[in-house]
Amino acid sequence: MPEIKPNEIYTTEEAQSFLRVSKSTIKRFLKQGILKAYKVGGQYRIWGSEILILVSPKLESKVYKVYKKVRDDAKKVIEKW
Repeated sequence: MPEIKPNEIYTTEEAQSFLRVSKSTIKRFLKQGILKAYKVGGQYRIWGSEILILVSPKLESKVYKVYKKVRDDAKKVIEKW
């Protein structure tokens, strides 16, 4: 797999290939702001640094912390029933 360069600009198809996700997942990432992009001529362009943020271990730990908090809160609500 080619190296993702932070200062390069990639298409959604290239980002999809790097992240190994479906086209619908890329669209969802863009819509939810998980993946920041710029629209040029009706097509999205994504900086390599944005793709790298998604695959960084630092982000993974943040996501896990949020997931754990949501899970713990849900458990508390269920236990009250």
